[in-house]
Amino acid sequence: MNFELSDAQRMMKEMVREFAEKEIKPRAAEIDRTDEFPWDLWKRMAELGLLGMTLPSEYGGSGMDIVSWAIAQEEMARASVVVADIQLLSTLMQNMILKNGSEAQKQKHLPALGSGEKICIIAQTEPGAGSDVAGIQTTAKLERDGYVLNGTKRFITCAMLADLAIVVATVDKSKGHKGITLFLVEKGTPGFSPGSKEHLMGVKGMATGEVVLDNCWVPKENLLGGEGEGFKRAMISLDTGRIGIGCQALGLAQAAMEEAVRYAKQRTAFGGPIGNLQAVQHKLADMSAGIEAARLRLRHAAWLKDQGRSIIREAAEAKLLASELAVRVTNEALQIHGGYGYSTDFPIERMYREAKVYTIWEGTSEIQRMVIARQLLKEY
Repeated sequence: MNFELSDAQRMMKEMVREFAEKEIKPRAAEIDRTDEFPWDLWKRMAELGLLGMTLPSEYGGSGMDIVSWAIAQEEMARASVVVADIQLLSTLMQNMILKNGSEAQKQKHLPALGSGEKICIIAQTEPGAGSDVAGIQTTAKLERDGYVLNGTKRFITCAMLADLAIVVATVDKSKGHKGITLFLVEKGTPGFSPGSKEHLMGVKGMATGEVVLDNCWVPKENLLGGEGEGFKRAMISLDTGRIGIGCQALGLAQAAMEEAVRYAKQRTAFGGPIGNLQAVQHKLADMSAGIEAARLRLRHAAWLKDQGRSIIREAAEAKLLASELAVRVTNEALQIHGGYGYSTDFPIERMYREAKVYTIWEGTSEIQRMVIARQLLKEY
């Protein structure tokens, strides 16, 4: 296997690294403090073509491979996981419509999403249904040559800003996952509105909140895929999502390690820099080894995805390794900083708060282990 990046991938990485260092990183603390969506960076990503990286050229995108996108995710997350995540959302929603939509739906929505003109969300998680997608309670009742949607969604990224939503609902609760269906719902549709905003511990600034569907009628042509096919289609999209989330966790861990190394070289105690102390050196060594291992697993999963191969186990393993690594690395980096790490004057405090969510969203660590084990039982 060739581990070298292509010239195009290398150039893309350098471009994103420059953008992240010069424009994203200086804004990271402010985004966290104000909890306001970074519209300026959203527009810059659109200008740089980062919002339509994997979108085919016929819909206005760059048609890049998943490995390139994974690299971009890591580089942006190294500066701000918030900016990386809103780019991930844009990519996943485009892919959902690209893979499942009719040509009319693609022509109508994809160019606007790839250019950043509109924001699309996935309205899936509910107060009582997170990892258990089959437990969705939002209903879709056939009526007047369309469907009436009723339900409430929670913890939805960009809920307060959505121009378009892919709503996950069930046409028949008794059918379990076989009743799950996807619907496209546009802003301004009667009965479709944002609810209250969520106030999160970390990853602030993404306008996360509720989505309320109150007798919201949508025509049949707003079905995304066939009736009852939503569970299968949503599960397939999770593979790419887990690569992106894993790369974000990796970028965060990389940034935390770099902060720890800088601090260990500058902070003096017991007659010299604390980086001379074996206890500190061991922490840094473990960080580096874990980061490199996770990066290899993520790049391999992305490469397999580009080859059109199944990556159910590979994506779950990559996400599991990277997300739990981010928690360990930020924890140890804060420990190296001592009392200063607990201060908002240092970025490690923010990184520490941001890391935990990676073991929760896009499937908890417990869910990843279930997915991995089930695949192993099938394979061996």
